[in-house]
Amino acid sequence: MEAELGGSFIKLRQALFQLNSMDSSLLFTAQALLRWHNGHQFCSKSGQPTKKNMAGSKRVCLSNNIIYYPQMAPVVITLVTDEARCLLARQSSFPKGLYSALAGFCDIGESVEEAVQREVAEEVGLEVENLQYFSSQHWPFPNSSLMIACHATVKPGQTEIQVNQRELEAAAWFSLDEVAIALMRKGSFLQQQSDALPLLLPPKLAIAHHMIKKWVERQTCSSLAA
Repeated sequence: MEAELGGSFIKLRQALFQLNSMDSSLLFTAQALLRWHNGHQFCSKSGQPTKKNMAGSKRVCLSNNIIYYPQMAPVVITLVTDEARCLLARQSSFPKGLYSALAGFCDIGESVEEAVQREVAEEVGLEVENLQYFSSQHWPFPNSSLMIACHATVKPGQTEIQVNQRELEAAAWFSLDEVAIALMRKGSFLQQQSDALPLLLPPKLAIAHHMIKKWVERQTCSSLAA
């Protein structure tokens, strides 16, 4: 296939930096369905093989007629601010220099608000308030997640970060200027890694990028108005 089409296969994470929103949506859907079908070939109750329908949108156990549908894991991703700064963090698996918003899976029985408060407290030791929903996005990693993006502010006087080393490699407050400069960088993400600059942000396809960009726009407008 590579020879016939004159291309080569690359990892999906690398492809994120080259795809547009339309292509990425199709690719994410296809990848999620293929992975789900591969992992749900047998009924969890009877142990018998399941069969997918023509569209591939579900699987049925023919022995008991139980229908299985693809599922997504809810994840909260939160941009924490103290008005003048935003808090960004990185995991050891991130490309060098890349920082993003805090994220974590919702636990069973939790509301979105409770998940945000718990994740922020667990990862950086901060209490947050003024939670505002921002947007949502299907994300293929690690296993077809529904990213629920929120903004939140830290409680007054509580800005000292306590990084949970089991979850994160680092976390820090970044000023408006630092983040604005990172957003304005030209060239591809892979090229930027060799620039030796202090801050890289998620690719434009990621909801974290849009959260950060929106915060910069709001802060800039507030500064001009003042």
